[in-house]
Amino acid sequence: MSEQNLVADGAIDIPARGRSKLATVVGSSLVGTTIEFYDFFIYGTAAALVFPRVFFPTLSPYAGIMAAYATLAIPFLTRPLGAVVFGHFGDRFGRKATLVTSLAIMGLSTFAIGLVPSYDSIGLFAPAIIILLRLLQGFAIGGEWGGAATMIVEYAPANRRGFFGTFVQLGNVIGLFTSTLVFALLPQDSLSGDGWRVPFLISILLLAVGSFIRSKVDESPVFEAAAQKPQAARRAPIMEILRNGKKPVLIAMGMRTGEIILGWLVIGFLLSYATRTVGLTSQHVLIALLAASGLGIVTVPMFGALSDRIGRRPVYLFGACLAAVFAFPLFWMINTANPVLFFMAIVFGYAVALAAMFAVQPAFFSESFSTGVRYTGISLGFQLANIIGGLTPMIATFLVAQANGASWPISIFLMTGCAITAGCVLATTETAGRRLS
Repeated sequence: MSEQNLVADGAIDIPARGRSKLATVVGSSLVGTTIEFYDFFIYGTAAALVFPRVFFPTLSPYAGIMAAYATLAIPFLTRPLGAVVFGHFGDRFGRKATLVTSLAIMGLSTFAIGLVPSYDSIGLFAPAIIILLRLLQGFAIGGEWGGAATMIVEYAPANRRGFFGTFVQLGNVIGLFTSTLVFALLPQDSLSGDGWRVPFLISILLLAVGSFIRSKVDESPVFEAAAQKPQAARRAPIMEILRNGKKPVLIAMGMRTGEIILGWLVIGFLLSYATRTVGLTSQHVLIALLAASGLGIVTVPMFGALSDRIGRRPVYLFGACLAAVFAFPLFWMINTANPVLFFMAIVFGYAVALAAMFAVQPAFFSESFSTGVRYTGISLGFQLANIIGGLTPMIATFLVAQANGASWPISIFLMTGCAITAGCVLATTETAGRRLS
């Protein structure tokens, strides 16, 4: 059996060269997704803490935070477009080049946000430029996750795809941790000036490192094997998906619903809600997010490895049901304004309930598509669900305002999303160990 087949089809004893290639792919995917999600999450933090004042100073506090959350949601509209464009080229010509390109667009857009003058300096041009750069960010990240997940799963042994796939998700978790850490370390009084620009500007250094690492990665063996086979003229991957692959895309989108709502409640909404409505400080929230993402670095690989042993469906269903049951206690604990209870709620919700769903996605989704449309298929399912995620902070803010400050509508919103997720998981078949080729 060839080295490529040993890596792709799951032999337990991988040759040294195969192990080296797998380690390189794992490292490049982890570094690349960490950088891209760092770039994305620093915007979410800044939107909650700073941007209403910097870019929307003429609006009321409620209108200002809604406007800031609108710019947070805008890139989720271009993420599906990025999924289609990068997926097309990744499925037809290879995964590597698209990953290098998406990283470059994301890094340069983030750096540019740090240079945008405030509303006081250039008026309406400031939020207009922010919106343009956010659209570019969304387009870039639309191609990032699917490419990184496809590459890593196609390289991994079949009996450990769940575990190795989590290194793509760890990029998200570590990106949250590092972005939160940067804001937590910044002096709070610096945020009233130009201190908020620092996390955006230093991303250019991360871009240089990530681009270098990605340039060293070889194309995946599964893709190379498929590309060597003589084939008749094929439809574009998106056309093939629309003709024969709509169901797995919609299932993947539905499976993400509860997870993405919970994730953006924790990451995007609670910074504003906890500080403006509950009365906690931004430091309380940032410390809780640091702890949650720090623990997630442990729990995400743990749940991925568990899915290799007992299957993808049981682990995913456990996370969806746990998040649904925790929907009301989550806000009961937050609304006490007790920092300890707030800390426990965020850590448990993110590092346990969300992590169980999030960890399984790269392997579960990748195993649901054939090689010729895998990049496009998993990117579309993942990014279409992100539209709901991007709107979650706005929806939650609106629900609280309509309920005169009560949080119960948000809990119902979260429970509904988790019910959709659980139903979609039950509608799938087990994919663990399925042959990718």
